Formats: sequence, C-alpha cells, structure tokens
Amino acid sequence: MYNKGLYSDWVPKPVQLLLIVLLLAVVMPIGGVYTGNISSLVSGTGAMTEYFMWANYATTIGMGACMPVVLRIKMRFKVRDKMVLLLVLLGLLSYVNGTTLQPMIFIFTSLMIGFMKMMVTIELFLPLMVMIGNRGVFYGAFYTFVLVMNQVATYYAAEFALLYNWQQFYLLTAVLCFILALIHWIFMHDKYFALKVPLHYIDWLSILLFISTFMFSAYVYSFGRQQDWFNSRNIIYGSIAAFVSFALLSIRQLTLKRPYLSFKIFTKNNVQHGLFMLFWLGMFLGTASIQNTFAVGVLGYDQLTNTRLSLLMIPGIILAGALAIFWFKKEKPLKMYIFSGFAAMVGYAIIMYFSMVLEFSYDNWYLPMFLKGYGMCSLFISVWFYTLDKLEMDEMLAAIGLVLVWRTFLAVGIFSTLYSWFQYRFQVTAIGDLAVYMDGMTVTPQNVAANMKAIQLNAIIIATKKIFGYIILVGLGVLIYVATHHFGAKRFQYFRFVRVLGGKSVIARRRLRERKKLLEEIKDAAGPAV
Repeated sequence: MYNKGLYSDWVPKPVQLLLIVLLLAVVMPIGGVYTGNISSLVSGTGAMTEYFMWANYATTIGMGACMPVVLRIKMRFKVRDKMVLLLVLLGLLSYVNGTTLQPMIFIFTSLMIGFMKMMVTIELFLPLMVMIGNRGVFYGAFYTFVLVMNQVATYYAAEFALLYNWQQFYLLTAVLCFILALIHWIFMHDKYFALKVPLHYIDWLSILLFISTFMFSAYVYSFGRQQDWFNSRNIIYGSIAAFVSFALLSIRQLTLKRPYLSFKIFTKNNVQHGLFMLFWLGMFLGTASIQNTFAVGVLGYDQLTNTRLSLLMIPGIILAGALAIFWFKKEKPLKMYIFSGFAAMVGYAIIMYFSMVLEFSYDNWYLPMFLKGYGMCSLFISVWFYTLDKLEMDEMLAAIGLVLVWRTFLAVGIFSTLYSWFQYRFQVTAIGDLAVYMDGMTVTPQNVAANMKAIQLNAIIIATKKIFGYIILVGLGVLIYVATHHFGAKRFQYFRFVRVLGGKSVIARRRLRERKKLLEEIKDAAGPAV
C-alpha cells in the first residue's frame, strides 16, 4: 500500500495542516549556529569567530549535498519511520551543540543538520504543493513563512543567550524536535510514498567529493582574512584542495551511468541568467557583514539590539510574499517583479550610503530594513522560480544542489569576503588621509587618546560608505540588465502560413494545443520536486 500524504486518513485536514506548519516553524530555522548568538558562542567557547562562520556555511553545504538524492531516499523508507528518526537525530545534534565547547564539533553537526533538514523539508514540499496547486503561489507563501521564521529564530537565539546562556536555545530546540517526533509517531501513516527503490544507486563518493569541494571553499572564505589570504599556506592548500575535489567530482560524473550531479541544465538560457541574478543577489545579502560592523562597531549596539534589526525586515518580507501570490495568480510577467526586488535593494544601499554618520538614530533603520526585507524575499521567490522554470524533474534534481549552494553560500561568501578585505584596505587608507589633522597644533599630546577613537570611527564610516557607493553603482547596472532582459518572452514573432486545403489548418491548431498542454504538464511536474 502506498500513501502520498503524510498523515493517517483519520487525522482531520486542518490538524494535518497545523502539524505541517509546526514542522516548518521548528525545522526550517534549525541550524548548527545562529547568526544572532555567534558572539555569545565566541565568548562562551573561547574559539575564533571564523570557526562559527565556517559552521554557518556548512549547514547550506549539507542541504545542497542532500538535494540530488533526496527523492530516492524519500521513496526508500516509510514516511513515519524516516520522519521520526530524522527529528530524533536533529534533536540529538542540537543537544550536542548545547553541551560542547569544541568548534570543530559545531562544524560537523552543522553539516549533518543541513543534510537531514533537507530530507524533512522535501516531505513538507509535496503535500503543500498539492494543497496550493500553483508553483509560483507556493513559492510566495513558502519563502515568506520560512524567511520570517529565520528572522524570529535569529532574534530569540540572541535573547536566550543574553537572558540565560547560549546553550539554552539549543536545548529548547532539542526538546521541540523530540516532542514533534513523538507527535508524528502517533499521527503519521506507516506506509511507503511510492514503489520502494534501492539505495545502492546513490554514489556516496560523489557526495563526499561535493562536501569536500565546498567545505574547503568555506574554510578559505572564513579564515582568509584572519590568515592574510594567500600569504598563508593553509589558505593556499585549502584552495588547491577545493579545486582538486571539484575536478575529481566533475570527472566522476562523466563516467557514471547514474551521475550524482548533472551539468546539462547550465547550458539553458534561463538557468544561466538566473545564476547571474542570484550572484548579484549575493552582493546585496553580503552587506550584512558591513551593516553589523556599522551597527556594533560605530553605533555601539549590543548584540540583542543589533539582532533586533532583522525583525524590521519582516514587514517587507510579508509584503513581497503577498505581492508574489497576487503576481503568480494573475500570471503576470516576472520582469517588473524582479526589477522591484533589485530596485528595493539598491534603495537600501542608497539610504545606507547617506546614513553613515555617528548621529544615526535607531528610528532611521525602519525604511532601509523594510526595503532589504522586500528585496530579499521577492528575489528569492522570483529569481529561483525563473531559474528552475521549464526544467524537467530529473534535470532539476540532478543540479539543484549546485544551484542552492551557489545562491546561499558561494555568492554570499564571495561578497562577504570581498567586503571584509576592502573594508580593511579602505580603513587603512582613510586613517592615512585623516593623519594630516594629527599634528601638534590640532591634536595635543594630552588629547591623542581621546581623538584616536573618533578618528578610528570616522575611518570605519569612510570605508563602509565607499563600499556602499560601489554597490550602488553595480546595482544600477543590474537594474539596467533586468530592464533589458527578455525573461523568456518572444522578442521576434514570425508569421507562419498554414495550408487550409484538406483541413490541415485544423490539424495544425490541434497539434499546437496538444504541444502547449504537454509543456505545461512538464513544468507543473518539475515544480513539486523542489
């Protein structure tokens, strides 16, 4: 017996929906580290910040590594057995994070949490997709909920660390996972999703090479500044290891009958342009690092106040999600919706550029964070939809892991790394420019210490402002690109003459209708797989 749902037939539909929402609310924000409590982890464990940045990247890498095999794993085990086991394991890993002081354990558990979280997520995608029906509307509702929950989890992780200690939030997460495991043991059905498939077709060596490639890359991104980039042997060896791992991974995919990854979809026009836009989305998302430097280093915010800024993005996220649902229901072209997302991000950068002053008030954060929330959510929905549009299910699953890692790790990591490097260089230059005022006439020896702090803060402001200026210039170029891109619309129309004699015009019209219907079915089949 097979059952494509999650719960037993005797469970009412509203209760099923409530249980799915509870699972999403707990599982989607879960991670090895939370950006809101990284400073507490650093002070509590005595480890460097870079270790926890590496662990943060590891969660995304684990999700990407699981994606190509997630459907085969889904069909191999009974739904209840798999979900209960995964929830128990997620709870145990959270408990380990709440009781350890070793940063390398955080990195390992983060990788495993990302891998297991994707297995749980695919179980929730399919029933929700069936309920909603329209893939675009589903993206609008799903991403809005997930992004809001991520901001809330980030804030409460910081609040728990301040009120109690950083371990308590991990222990709370573990308890919630155990409770959900018990609930789902009661309510879930004990049947397979579809025909049972073997696991021996999964190429585990390819998964290890995938993880190796991006974990070495994450090491370079995280520790590059601390070890002075390529003046460090560790960074050089890490870069070489990442390159060799990716080369071996690519070669292996060409020799396998059932490859773990497929590079065929990267020849498609919409995938290429979608990856290009996701890259520039990473440019805007990477501003979180320089925003934190300004908020904490210049304005003097404590960690909880700084994390509270993420909550200011929630109204923008909700507006973007509501607009996406309306947009996809009306089947409007994506161009202007994507344009509005990038325009909101450019607006955020412009406001931050003119706000680089010591007198910046907390009330001044409302508008830029609203724009950032709107831009982030709208681009996550629309660009992701456009990138994976018109792909068959097999093609999508074989490459979506790379696309996911590209969107959330590589693009953001590259720009975060560049910003940290440029901020240091621009700061040194700014101090040199300000040194002209540090002579015996303007700064007496007795006042050197007091004035050094003001000079340092102004150097940080100058460096941050310069970076935002370059982001604005590049952002305007991205807006021009979006405004001129066709987004799949036919730029040229050729008139075809169909022979009328012998009733061939009727046959031609019927064939066109059948072809259009077939293309729509393929598109709808590809959507739920995500």
